[in-house]
Amino acid sequence: MSDLVDRVVVYLDDATTPLCTEQAPVELNVDTRQLDDGEHVLRVEAWDHRGQKGVKRVTFVVRNGPAITVRGLATGDVVEGPIALVVHAFGGARDENWEPSQAETPAPVPTWAWVVLIGVIAWAMYYTVAFWYPEKSVADSPTYRLSRANVTAIDSSDA
Repeated sequence: MSDLVDRVVVYLDDATTPLCTEQAPVELNVDTRQLDDGEHVLRVEAWDHRGQKGVKRVTFVVRNGPAITVRGLATGDVVEGPIALVVHAFGGARDENWEPSQAETPAPVPTWAWVVLIGVIAWAMYYTVAFWYPEKSVADSPTYRLSRANVTAIDSSDA
């Protein structure tokens, strides 16, 4: 099938000078370290033996630089007066001694997590108090009998 293609021309972004002009199949190495971070377009043009042209555009994103996060301001926010920002820039995932904690953006524990935790603890306390039946060796101990006697005395005085 590639015998029918006369030539292939590959461009990067809006360049007028091609990266390569060859006959198909084309093998091409692009060093993204030479490109700015952000969106880029690889444009491939091919002509067949009749002179008809086909074009394929491949959009890709280069992210060689450090990742950047900004807390306190988002795209499209309307702000007024002083604002507090926290900016993190982290990279180096290819470094030999890189630690994942270097890429973490500190954030508070969400409210829903606290509510769930308190609910689980409250349920566990209720379940323990309402359904705890000690084994015989514990129930026969002097300490447990003494505490049960005090509870029984309090219950009978309420009646």
